[in-house]
Amino acid sequence: MAVKIYIINTGSANLNSVVQAFKRLGYEAIVSSDVSEMEAADRLVLPGVGTAGAVMAGVEKYQLADFIVNTKKPLLGICLGMQIQAEDSQEVTLGLEGTVTKCLGIVEGHVKLIPDTGLRLPHMGWNTVNHTDHPLFDNIKQNAYFYFDHSFALEVGSNTIGTTDYGVPFSCAIGKDNFMGVQFHPEKSSASGEQLLKNFIKNF
Repeated sequence: MAVKIYIINTGSANLNSVVQAFKRLGYEAIVSSDVSEMEAADRLVLPGVGTAGAVMAGVEKYQLADFIVNTKKPLLGICLGMQIQAEDSQEVTLGLEGTVTKCLGIVEGHVKLIPDTGLRLPHMGWNTVNHTDHPLFDNIKQNAYFYFDHSFALEVGSNTIGTTDYGVPFSCAIGKDNFMGVQFHPEKSSASGEQLLKNFIKNF
């Protein structure tokens, strides 16, 4: 029986690269912001590009929050789709500096600007991932390289299943019950990224 993969569209991401990544693995992923349609999903993917405020605005616009927070289906957040699973983010819409963006609160922790340690921001390019034995990382070697592009990062906490160091350590992967998230872009991360997407489909 075919696995039904739905990509949650918050209106703030270029989703084609994620769709193509699943296509390369032999799966047709459907892009949708319709909750009633996504109830049929076997797997949910929550990408995000831009700012936390923009992604959360899309979540509100399409009335996605209750569906996402209460789903029992395996869900994988990518980049900002991981970050908005946290409690809040320091990344705010222009003009709202000094406040925080309230996020979904699925996992503990706060998303903060990566501190200035002399390294270039945004953190862009390939970096290593140190991971636990979570099933999302089956058959992925320790310190495998993945592709990153971000300036804000989730602090290391109780739901961290992978860390990366960029001047300071941060959560590059989280897992809690059926919820997972990765800061890096598996769709741009060559063989290791493909393996992670396969694991998401087959192990949950």
